[in-house]
Amino acid sequence: MITVRDLLRSKPSGVVTTGPRSSVYDALALMQRHDIGGLPVVDNGRLVGVLSERDYARGVVLRGRSSRDMTVAELMSPAVVVGLGQSIHECMSLMTARRARHLPVLAEGVLVGIVTIGDVVKQIISDQAQTIDELEHYIRGV
Repeated sequence: MITVRDLLRSKPSGVVTTGPRSSVYDALALMQRHDIGGLPVVDNGRLVGVLSERDYARGVVLRGRSSRDMTVAELMSPAVVVGLGQSIHECMSLMTARRARHLPVLAEGVLVGIVTIGDVVKQIISDQAQTIDELEHYIRGV
């Protein structure tokens, strides 16, 4: 069973974050610069939410606002968090049930990483390919 800890080992270390008082525009520029679709929002070292491209797409123009004068705190979503010991299947279930694409990872209350829907799907595809390969070798007797 692959865990969040295992998944994070295969990702670059560090987490790009933003603060709740940052402008949405600056947060979007940060996402673009790092080629990511979501940012954990951290205030005084504590995770307070997540800002995603989906939040922006549904929340700025529809409210008649500008991303330059709207703060991250006004737009962010509550964070759906996971721990290092949770399985990727638990992550997939959480993502599906809560319609979340980004799961901040907390260890003893500290943000240590983020798991995305892309990370989970990539790992599941890899696991399935390995299982198929092992079954083919078993059937062939190799």
